[in-house]
Amino acid sequence: MDLPFGSSYEEICEKFEWHIPEFFNIADAVCDRWASDEGRIAITHEALDGSTASYTFAEIKRHANQLANLFGHLGLCQGDRALVMLTQSPECAISHIGCFKSGVVSCLASVLFGPDGVKHRLQSSGAKICITDAANFKKILDVKEHCPDLEHILVVADNPITDARLFWSSLAQQSTDYQNVKTRAEDTAWISYTSGTTGNPKGVLMPHRLLLGNKPLFEYYYDYGPKPHDVLWSPADWAWIAGLINILLIGWYSGCHVVSVEMQGFDAKAAYRILGQHSVTVSLLTPTVLKLMRQIDADAVGDIQLRVVLSGGEAVGKELALWADERFGLTISEGFGQTECNGMIGTNPRLMTVKHGSLGKAMPGSTCSIVDDSGHEVPTGTIGNIAIKRPHPAMFSGYLDNPEATAAKFIGDWMITGDLGEQDEDGYLWFHGRTDDVITSSGYRIGPTEIEDCLLKSDAVQLAAVIGVPDEQRTEIIKAFIVLAEGFEPNEELAETLKDLVRSHLAKHEVPRHIEFVTTLPLTTTGKIMRRSLRDQEIAK
Repeated sequence: MDLPFGSSYEEICEKFEWHIPEFFNIADAVCDRWASDEGRIAITHEALDGSTASYTFAEIKRHANQLANLFGHLGLCQGDRALVMLTQSPECAISHIGCFKSGVVSCLASVLFGPDGVKHRLQSSGAKICITDAANFKKILDVKEHCPDLEHILVVADNPITDARLFWSSLAQQSTDYQNVKTRAEDTAWISYTSGTTGNPKGVLMPHRLLLGNKPLFEYYYDYGPKPHDVLWSPADWAWIAGLINILLIGWYSGCHVVSVEMQGFDAKAAYRILGQHSVTVSLLTPTVLKLMRQIDADAVGDIQLRVVLSGGEAVGKELALWADERFGLTISEGFGQTECNGMIGTNPRLMTVKHGSLGKAMPGSTCSIVDDSGHEVPTGTIGNIAIKRPHPAMFSGYLDNPEATAAKFIGDWMITGDLGEQDEDGYLWFHGRTDDVITSSGYRIGPTEIEDCLLKSDAVQLAAVIGVPDEQRTEIIKAFIVLAEGFEPNEELAETLKDLVRSHLAKHEVPRHIEFVTTLPLTTTGKIMRRSLRDQEIAK
């Protein structure tokens, strides 16, 4: 289905209708229907040594067919699971498409995970095969004895490896012809995992129809794109929905050229080069990425042809958004969602007035609101739970083997995001923080995001994280952790200057009582600051 055309947000919402078929297979939609155009480029990959290689949709289809046939040869059936642990690469894309074709459920795992993270995903998913690369093969071997369901390991490598099959040579032995399994739209296509900031990561069941639920939402974010000429790239890991759906699958649904880059950690200078060198027109850049890119002098930024920048994953903040607008020569689109329901809220600068600092409005076809802990909508300007109403085709179908957690995610028909916010009189939603990030101090409930955004106004601040630490008199007091920008030295005078900055822009009760200068902050693999880790460190002192 397509986003209806309209001159405004209101007109589009009025025209919008969902149409989800009974049967749908992602591989048909994002790969096979483009394969008859033999010259259409699907992906260009840049390796660590700077070399590049391109694959057409026809080539991706043939290789994914071979992988689907290999699954059958190895005895895998529809509904079995395959753990995909690869960086952005053609092999990663082929692995997921091969799974979709065969009805095998792909399970997402980042190469940044250590053995415990890999073991948890292998055990909880019951994966029968793991597809990884040579650099991460040892992690799989280290935990294999604890994962009795794991029967096969397929490795992207140049040299033979004991106890594993090589990806490309194994595919070469299989036929390039394959008839895709006729999957229902409600069948599980892949399993994502929550970020794991509150206990063990939960497996999130993602059905095939989820792509249809996301397509019009991202057409809205990307200003009726991706368009046929668009080139998409983001540093977002394809082991998370931000990279897998928002860039790869949405880009391929429109038959667009996607760029993948092998990176050893994010490099802001390299990001600017990639955007320019590959003529990227659509990119997803998270707030943390934007903060790091802000540190690069404008004179060092080459020619960039971006027409859309989407940011989200956490609140962008007015200061950062205004800087991004100026740097890229556009008004960035802001999006809000989570693993369980991607793209719930957002903006399109051409179709609505953008209030930087807000999350935007509920996306077309979505009902979002602020509700209390009983599921009742609260008055305008009242802080409560950001929630989205079911059913929604972009919503997960449940947590893996955890019906209790699935039920707890909802209050009635409202899916509770775990984020606090408020809605203004114009329908814009404003983020105040995670429910477990809220600071209670002297009777005030304080969200950390606004304070962090204020601290980022200082040229001295590269990254900021704010938490509440226990205090006998005030319940909690505010503490800020600061990573300084290059050229600044930590000292008490600078700490007082930063407190004065907050004092001058926000309320007195929002001024950090303590500021600690640090060299790094704990981040999830999606680039979100793990405030819980900082709180745990404080408690352990």
